[in-house]
Amino acid sequence: RDLLLDLEDRLRAEAIKAYEVVKREFSLNRKRSRELEGQTRFRLQEQGYEEVVQLHGGHLLVDGVMLNSDLKVFQPFARFSGPEIGVILGFAAMPEPRKIPPKNMSRAAGVTLNVSLQPDLLRDEKSPKPNDIFVLFLTARDRERAGMIEEIAIGVIGASYKDFIFYESLDKFLSGYAADPVVPDGPDES
Repeated sequence: RDLLLDLEDRLRAEAIKAYEVVKREFSLNRKRSRELEGQTRFRLQEQGYEEVVQLHGGHLLVDGVMLNSDLKVFQPFARFSGPEIGVILGFAAMPEPRKIPPKNMSRAAGVTLNVSLQPDLLRDEKSPKPNDIFVLFLTARDRERAGMIEEIAIGVIGASYKDFIFYESLDKFLSGYAADPVVPDGPDES
């Protein structure tokens, strides 16, 4: 929960920063400004993502998540260990809410994770495990308001990279987490 909230705060802040830097430093027409803002926003968010996931115990996977294959990862993905299932969390920008981010080499490698890894090759907690799942932390810029994010979501893309097998806005996803642990009362002894 804290990881997701920190990612949300950081990525929203980076979007505003990209807008402000482009507006302040470059005298470009609207189209070029929006294009430069998009590139700047993604790079700032990507770096912010790396910093936040590491603060929360994520292990960045670099250059070759997929052992014994030609599938490479060039984007920041982080592995979080779980008792039985780990999560490989990636970051991607969506063109608009609920629209799958463009397929690239890194995300294509990520979505095939459970299919292609061999258990005997994976020996430390930093490496992907056969029962890990690949999840994306997704942002969609606000097309009407420069510098703003319209939606942040959690998504799992199917191995064929054709559709989401799970998609929820961050707000809805987090609604399943209580702010403080709820301790049930014991039986009434009256």
